[in-house]
Amino acid sequence: MTKSNPNRGYTDVDNCVDLKDPHPKALDFYTNVLGFIKKNDVPLGEHRWLTVVSSQEQDGVELLLEPIAFEPTKTYQKSLKEAGIPWTAFEVQDLDSEFERLTKLGVEFFITPKEAGTVKIAVLDDTCGNYIQLMQIMTEV
Repeated sequence: MTKSNPNRGYTDVDNCVDLKDPHPKALDFYTNVLGFIKKNDVPLGEHRWLTVVSSQEQDGVELLLEPIAFEPTKTYQKSLKEAGIPWTAFEVQDLDSEFERLTKLGVEFFITPKEAGTVKIAVLDDTCGNYIQLMQIMTEV
């Protein structure tokens, strides 16, 4: 897990593999839009081991931006998106502010901010075939 990022608000990386294709588009979105930092970029023949991390915990969990080269993986990704199921989730401190910031950057949301029990959620399209959920834990005042 990562610590709070006051600039971006992302505090939790749920999964460490993301189904991205192609690398440049995914890297651009996750670094220039969501604010992660590229950590590893290792050539592996026709592929790369490409990871990003939270700017606040650069030795924390790495998110792997992996191309979809295996047909069952393509089917799985497509099925998740068609069902409206996010691939992963990131916790943010202020969902409304993050929604506003990302909307100004042209990010498309499948679900706009709404309360869901003890959390507030929104779901965005990462431009690479996945829905990503943003979640803010609601605290009592």
